[in-house]
Amino acid sequence: MADQGIAAYVANGAGAAQTTANSAAVLEEHASLVRRIAHHLVARLPSSVQVEDLIQAGMIGLLEARAKYDGAKGASFETYAGIRIRGAMLDEIRRGDWAPRSVHRNARKVAQAIRSVEAKTGREAQDAEVASTLGVGLDEYHRILRDASGCRLFSYDELTETDETPELHNEASAADRFESDEFRRGIVEAIKELPEREALVLNLYYDEELNLKEIGAIIGVSESRVSQILSQSMLRLRARLQDWVDEA
Repeated sequence: MADQGIAAYVANGAGAAQTTANSAAVLEEHASLVRRIAHHLVARLPSSVQVEDLIQAGMIGLLEARAKYDGAKGASFETYAGIRIRGAMLDEIRRGDWAPRSVHRNARKVAQAIRSVEAKTGREAQDAEVASTLGVGLDEYHRILRDASGCRLFSYDELTETDETPELHNEASAADRFESDEFRRGIVEAIKELPEREALVLNLYYDEELNLKEIGAIIGVSESRVSQILSQSMLRLRARLQDWVDEA
């Protein structure tokens, strides 16, 4: 069905930019990249999110990448396009508004609690310390992390969000923020300072593209615990990058 969706998308030419032969060629040449990213994302999302919708959004992101790509900046087109494609898909997910605001709000509270604990102690915040700062029990804290895994947007651009309703696609989109040298350096440094297991899970999930079950088998924990660790690692990064966000 995904292949049919791509074929229909190219054939129908949704949008004026797709009417040119060059645009059609770009869509055909990089369709597999769009499919790969779409299926990678949809495997972690609620069943209400359809892969065809992500593919269509990704095609728009691909065309935007073609229009804005500057080879002089050093990145390959595929690398740049991948960022734009993923950003367009994330925007499509946000438009669906499938995650309750309370979940986003609780995720921000966790990030703030982690930041507070680490500022006071000068070391990594432990689960019990974060739960205590939030005024909840450990089981409730883990439930909040599980809920946060459902609204995690699977891209580091989620770290920069502070509003109740995330911005939709515009000139300050996820891809534009991602292109900031300062932000990239901040991300790299923050990841280096994560607890070892959180950094490992983050790498296996995003870089190696393993699913939760596969990661659980590697580190010897349940899928649910992997989800909690992954959520906590993202929220810890968010807390540690808050100064960068404030300055930006």
